[in-house]
Order: sequence, then structure tokens, then C-alpha cells
Amino acid sequence: MADSYYRGTGRRKRSIARVILTSGSGQINVNGRTAEDYFPIEIIRQEALRPLVLVGLDDRLDIRVNVHGGGVSGQAGAIRHGISRALLEYDAGLRAQLKEKGYLTRDARVVERKKYGLKKARRAPQFSKR
Repeated sequence: MADSYYRGTGRRKRSIARVILTSGSGQINVNGRTAEDYFPIEIIRQEALRPLVLVGLDDRLDIRVNVHGGGVSGQAGAIRHGISRALLEYDAGLRAQLKEKGYLTRDARVVERKKYGLKKARRAPQFSKR
């Protein structure tokens, strides 16, 4: 089982994360850096690793992540989605737990585009009577 690995691709906003799970001791590597180094904010790091904690495999699997695009929060969401998909490959019996928490659903919310004649996506210029 040391040779086997499980892959999952996660997306959130503009971020795309490619996740590879292998059996190990719980080391997490994001873009060549440790998770603590890449996500210095504890809450965002916890958000990214929530599926592992949920199923109780956070100390038995090593994770290697390549993530790009978007910001810190979007990347954490993409990693969470990718880990969830990779866990399904690892053990399909985890599907019910992951689905109940909504970790398998791709959060499709993205920034709305700016429209012509408006200041932002929906914000109109200030009305002037004269």
C-alpha cells in the first residue's frame, strides 16, 4: 500500500487544487511548503483539512497539494474539496459522512462580472437630478 496513492481535484472561486493522498504519518505539503507555512492563519488551515479530521484519518495519510489561482480562502476551499474527492477514492464508504457535511459539493459561487455603464457589477452611478 506504500506505492498506492489517491487523487482528487478541488475547485473554489478561481482556485484549483490537485490533491494526492498517500499512506504515511499525517504530513501535509502545499506547493512544496508545510501547511503551517502556507496557511499561517489557523482557521483557514483547519477549513482546508476539515474532511480528514471528520473521518479521523488526519494522522494516517500524507497529503501533497498543488494549488493555484484565487486567494487564501478560495485555495483552502479548493483543497477541502480535493481532499474530500481523494478520500472517496481511498474509501467509498466515507461518502455518507462527507456528503452530509457538504464537502463533496463544488461551491459554484464566483465573482459577478462588471457590467457596462455601472461602477461595479450592480452598483449604478449616483443619480443627479440636475
